Amino acid sequence: MIPWLEEDAPFPPLARALTDPNGLLAAGAGLSAARLLDAYRQGIFPWFSDGQPVLWWSPDPRMVLFPEEFRLSRSLAKTLRQGQFQVKLDSAFYRVIAACAQTPRPGQNGTWITDGIRAAYGELHELGYVHSVETWMDGKLVGGLYGVALGGMFYGESMFSWRTDASKIAFAHLIRYLQQEGFGMIDCQMKTGHLASLGAREIPRDQFIARLQQLSELPMPPARWPQAGAAFTWNS
Repeated sequence: MIPWLEEDAPFPPLARALTDPNGLLAAGAGLSAARLLDAYRQGIFPWFSDGQPVLWWSPDPRMVLFPEEFRLSRSLAKTLRQGQFQVKLDSAFYRVIAACAQTPRPGQNGTWITDGIRAAYGELHELGYVHSVETWMDGKLVGGLYGVALGGMFYGESMFSWRTDASKIAFAHLIRYLQQEGFGMIDCQMKTGHLASLGAREIPRDQFIARLQQLSELPMPPARWPQAGAAFTWNS
């Protein structure tokens, strides 16, 4: 059994998270900005489907990517140098999260990006905590991703691709930006082969939390990312 959280109740200790399903910690409470930020600072994230209560997770082990371990394949590097795509930051967040919700995924029936999730992360975007990276081609949005930035931590939430490699291109630019700005770790939450191919790996939850606590205390105030709406190119 997992505890039911009242609106102002604290999260239970992470050690109480279930092993099956891996990381399920609690249910209930809402998706206020304060609740979400508190969750991310503790290594907890929401994940649930329409018709379910809010479910809170903290799996062990945790899939993460350290920016310096990003694997740029030769084919993706070639695509980046060709310059067929344009990449922007924070220029179309609401279109990105809508596309992530609407894009079918193998093995999934429906989406966890409910209307409530879209509204909650939209509020965090307006507060400067949630950001998007968008891939454009011929003036049309064809791929992208979004996630939460706290201090030197980035928590990846979802990505979509409507052209070959469009989401990977957004991710490569995200890595470059995070390295430039001194971010130390990307939370990928759950293990997938796609993320592993890009350099992500699993680490024990206690190691993840220790690193998270260091990075989330860095003095990086929330704000729209500086290149908001501006394109940049891949020259190396």
